[in-house]
Amino acid sequence: MRPERTLEWPAASLRTLLISGWNLRARFARRKDLGLSKADFGTLRRLSTPQKIQDFLNAMSPNFETDGQTCLSVREVLRQRRAHCIEGAMLAACALWVHGEPPLLLDLRAERDYDHVVALFRRGRCWGAISKTNPAVLRWRDPVYRSLRELAMSYLHEYANKRSQKTLRSYAGPFDLRRFAPEVWVTNGKNCWDVGATLDDLAHRPLLTRKQARGLRLRDAVERRAGAVNEHRAPRTGERS
Repeated sequence: MRPERTLEWPAASLRTLLISGWNLRARFARRKDLGLSKADFGTLRRLSTPQKIQDFLNAMSPNFETDGQTCLSVREVLRQRRAHCIEGAMLAACALWVHGEPPLLLDLRAERDYDHVVALFRRGRCWGAISKTNPAVLRWRDPVYRSLRELAMSYLHEYANKRSQKTLRSYAGPFDLRRFAPEVWVTNGKNCWDVGATLDDLAHRPLLTRKQARGLRLRDAVERRAGAVNEHRAPRTGERS
């Protein structure tokens, strides 16, 4: 399994818009604050539960990045109707914020593999996750995890590279997207490299010791076949996603 996010982010360009002002105090995201059109804000208003958000992302085409790396903003995801993991996570977080829940991300860091990003939500004292991914693994998590470490560990056995090595090693979060101005991640007409770079810069907590990592078993043939199941067909050569 190779999550869609790339290993390294291009140089960030909007760090001056990292803020800690009114956004961190705003429980509900209003349309005028986000800068979205009535139609786009209406779409987010209709995504009134984490389940509805996940269904919306599942139905959306993956962003296969046929024209190069991207980190699309929420508005661009709604316009282009495609997303990879961090793009889907930002849309999910924004929809949660519209409905009075904090827009939180969790960064999952892998070794010899791609990283993955999910949006977080809580029900009672337990955490759940909304995830945009094309294969059958690294997806939605029900809000039954008592800690973020528990939630992150739930991805361990399915998180593997093409050599069948289990690659998940650490996690960071929750990161509150209200620390960024909406221009950085909601309405940015270019790529939101600052979000990815900031997540990479966070202090990540290890999930395994080195000895445990060395002792991990490779995925077997049945697990490899299960990991190869995709929700959407990848474009053929010369075909746009």
